[in-house]
Amino acid sequence: MKLLNHATSYFAGLLFVVITIWAALFYFNMLEEIYDSMDDGLENQKLLVMQQAGKDSTVLQQDSFEAGYYKVKEIPFTQAKHRKDQYQDTLMYMLNEEDFEPVRMLTSVFRHQEKYYEVRLITSMVEEDDLISDLLYSLLWLYAGLIASILVVNNLLLKRIWKPFYHILQRLQRFKLEDAQPVPVQKTSVDEFRLLNETVENLLQQNVTTFQNQKAFIENASHELQTPLAISLNKLELLAETQPLQEEQLLQIGAIMENLERLTRLNKSLLLLSKIENRQFGQEVEVTIADVLRQTLADLEDQISFNEVAVQVDTQAASSVRMNPDLASMLVLNLLKNAVVHTARSGEIKIILTSAFLQISNSAINQQPLDASKVFERFFKDDAATASTGLGLAIVKAICDRYGFKVSYAFENGHTFTVSF
Repeated sequence: MKLLNHATSYFAGLLFVVITIWAALFYFNMLEEIYDSMDDGLENQKLLVMQQAGKDSTVLQQDSFEAGYYKVKEIPFTQAKHRKDQYQDTLMYMLNEEDFEPVRMLTSVFRHQEKYYEVRLITSMVEEDDLISDLLYSLLWLYAGLIASILVVNNLLLKRIWKPFYHILQRLQRFKLEDAQPVPVQKTSVDEFRLLNETVENLLQQNVTTFQNQKAFIENASHELQTPLAISLNKLELLAETQPLQEEQLLQIGAIMENLERLTRLNKSLLLLSKIENRQFGQEVEVTIADVLRQTLADLEDQISFNEVAVQVDTQAASSVRMNPDLASMLVLNLLKNAVVHTARSGEIKIILTSAFLQISNSAINQQPLDASKVFERFFKDDAATASTGLGLAIVKAICDRYGFKVSYAFENGHTFTVSF
């Protein structure tokens, strides 16, 4: 729901509550005024009847409402002495309506020539059902008119006022940290929007500067580490070729070279992880996973043959996803390499590729499941995999997070990794 519609819904709810309360108060106040007016009229009519009775005694003989709006009957003093004026609502048959209609009736007592008379006077009153119905329809029209007015104001006036805010939103949606382009700020006379523009501008500049500094630091650090590692490896190779060397010395040089090569791979993997998380792989194309899978299997053919691993591929659909082609190759390579390294000699790797997922299963060496909560964490590795950097599956997870894929691990007579596109 958009902000303007969200605000309109609150206005609509608030108006409904306010109009309902106002209608109830208005209805009862209006009803009270109507009753006061009718009671005053009946009181005045009573005085006129009493005055007329003093001039014309036939008034005292009207004992029904058929001939007028009042009737009179004589009552004994015992009934009259404690009587007070009484107003009540009642029903009376109306010839013009041919139905019983509500009337307001005043019952009172007066004395005339030492005799007591009870007089009853009536007046027509408003029908509450009709009054409520008319009031309800009027309020509905009022409510509809107010909501329509708010919608018009929102779409014409407020939308124009909030235009700088939506411009900032569009700017933030298009903003890419790895490809920050200057976007002109829309000028506004509203202080809050001007402050928002300045705050967003400063925040973006700080993030871009931090990102560039971090990117430069990682690249420089990686380069500075890579160079001495390569020089050390070259010198160790030259030293190993120097004669004469004892067997113990050759073993020591081999161990040092192995550690330096592992350190080189670790450095490259950390740099790759950093580039993925910093979104430095910007190019995206439609990548056919089946082609990537075929090429990766060909690259690992020697290692697979050396370990005498049987590979079974079941491609059920030509799956293609939009992503960076280098990262697609890296994703498949790390999953397959992990499967090859952790498969027992003469074991089996089963690959299933559909349009929805890529699943790679391999027979386990020690038939022990991995910790599913930590398997994608950095530097997590099986105790038997001493040469591993522990970053291969972390790179897989980082690539999946980059493109919104879901990667999961399961164990059932072997390890199974599934990437859902």
